[in-house]
Formats: sequence, structure tokens, C-alpha cells
Amino acid sequence: MSKRISYMKAAPEAAKGFLTVHGYLAQSGLDKNLVDLVYLRVSQINHCAYCIDMHSQDLNKHGVPFEKLILTSAWREAGDVFTAREQAALAWAESVANVAETGVPDEDYAAAAAEFNEKELADLSVAIALMSAFNRLGVAFRNQPVAASRLARAV
Repeated sequence: MSKRISYMKAAPEAAKGFLTVHGYLAQSGLDKNLVDLVYLRVSQINHCAYCIDMHSQDLNKHGVPFEKLILTSAWREAGDVFTAREQAALAWAESVANVAETGVPDEDYAAAAAEFNEKELADLSVAIALMSAFNRLGVAFRNQPVAASRLARAV
């Protein structure tokens, strides 16, 4: 895989804007683990290894069990592993992240709106959009997950 530019270094003001939104979301009132779970699921959808690694590590550091992390991509089949609120957030994340395929139908909106108030749903949607943008940049510029270098040293 060829080395590509660091978008953070090449366009620091643009990166600063993304990081400002990230900071807003951290203090928005949404549960940090819920947001990180959404970040993880969106990153899985977008195949961003860098972000999958980062958010899995963050969730693990905050006490989310390894088994839950592994089951995130199959959350619908995981039974009671995910709370009703987490399930609603993950379903909304999938619908919004896959907007070109889903069109985000009214029934998806209604299900999310039944679980989250207007501000929470807006913030959750911003989190999904932000992570989708980060994923696109990470994949486009081939950001390498921290785990890749750690695992390469272990071999």
C-alpha cells in the first residue's frame, strides 16, 4: 500500500473544524460510549480500519466488554447484548451512513425519534455525519491503524 498525505497536516484548518465538531459532540450530553459505539459501527460500514481500531480501543478503555465490541457489526442478532437505546442508535447510524441505499425512510426516523429527543437525534446525526467524513478521509489517505504497527512488531 502506497503512503499518502496526512490530511491533518496538509489542511490543518479543515481538520480543526472537524475536531471542533468532535469536541462539541463530546460535551453534547450524549453518552460517550453510545457515541463511540456509533462511531465504531459507522466506521465498520465504511471499512475504515484506522477508525475501527481507534474506537474499539476507546470503548475497551472505558470498560465496554470485548465481546460487545466483536458483536457490534452483528448487533441485530446479538440478543440483549445491546440496550434498546443502543439498538436505536445503531439502526439510525446504519440508515444514515448508508443514505445512498436507504434514503433514510420515515420508519427509520420514527424509530430513532421514539428513543431520542430532538437535540439528541440531531447530535447523533451529526456524529454519524462526522464519522462518515473522517472515514472517507481515513480510507482515501490510507491512515494506518495503530494496531497494524503493534501487530507487525509482534510477528
